[in-house]
Amino acid sequence: MFVKYLTGFLVALSGALVAVWLTIPLPWLIGSLLFTAITKTAGVNSTSHTVFRNMGQWVIGTSLGLYFTPEVLAIISGYSPFIFAGMVFAILLGINGSLILRKWGHVDFKTAWFASAIGGASEMANLAEKNHARTDLVASAHSLRMIMVVVSIPFAFKFLNISGNYPGTEALYFFNTSGFFKLIILTSITGLIFKKLSLPNPWVLGPLLVTILLTGNDTILTYLPNEISKLGQLFIGWSLGDKFGPDFFKKAPRYLSVVAISNTLNLILAFGFSYLLFIISDIPFPTLVLGNSPGGIAEMAITAKVLSLGAPVVTAFHVSRMVFVLLTTSPLYHFFEKHLKPKTSIKRRID
Repeated sequence: MFVKYLTGFLVALSGALVAVWLTIPLPWLIGSLLFTAITKTAGVNSTSHTVFRNMGQWVIGTSLGLYFTPEVLAIISGYSPFIFAGMVFAILLGINGSLILRKWGHVDFKTAWFASAIGGASEMANLAEKNHARTDLVASAHSLRMIMVVVSIPFAFKFLNISGNYPGTEALYFFNTSGFFKLIILTSITGLIFKKLSLPNPWVLGPLLVTILLTGNDTILTYLPNEISKLGQLFIGWSLGDKFGPDFFKKAPRYLSVVAISNTLNLILAFGFSYLLFIISDIPFPTLVLGNSPGGIAEMAITAKVLSLGAPVVTAFHVSRMVFVLLTTSPLYHFFEKHLKPKTSIKRRID
């Protein structure tokens, strides 16, 4: 097993270094993700472990919290109407995706619903299992969604020549060894508590909460060196790419094709909705795109952080949306199942 982990790490590292050489946007994330996904689908015997993803998420959550100074928190509080609009928009995207997937993806309503909800892959898979949906199809849909969003948005920004519009406040702080170890202890304890309580994204939200509480009260223990940030991105990309296997696209080609089309439409809608919010707010357009995109907290926050596109605002959008989606996805499913009476009993062929 050690050889599989070592092979996976070397593949991810090679992809990151090649991406750096090719000047690809977010090279440590996208390079490791693409190399891992390509080699996994080609049959390379490698693997990752949840520990590495947890470490990557810890880096993201901890580093993001360092942005939430009292001034930044005051600014974000004024964006609450737009954040709420983003929460509702996410639900509408999920409804739209489920309709598309049910009609053309040859799956029942419950599978289409949980596969299309704009929430965490593991959380949606758990809800799918509880409601007797096809968990494997739900998980594969979210894996494909994540890789499409993570790869397409940075390249779109590069093509459109969109550059950073927020200062990197982390750079204002100095590294402190004792503060670094204190931060590790405090954030790790909180992450473990969140994990014990079965809260979503515990290794992002736990460390994020600790560092927000500290930074928001003008207590800065240290900042995270750039090398640690790169390693965190590599671990996230490695874990995302590891979800793909030799038979990933062979299980249900029609279904995954419809998922890809639905994700593409959602991305287009996210750009359009973000532009509407941009017109009526003072939030920069690229920040709104990242905040309303159908990606995950860690991945979109990394993108915002590396590209200096308003990481605190993007994080606020995604954390609020994640909580809202988790609280409403299951009740909405039962509402639609009861009142709209979709023909979920009819078994459809998955080609």
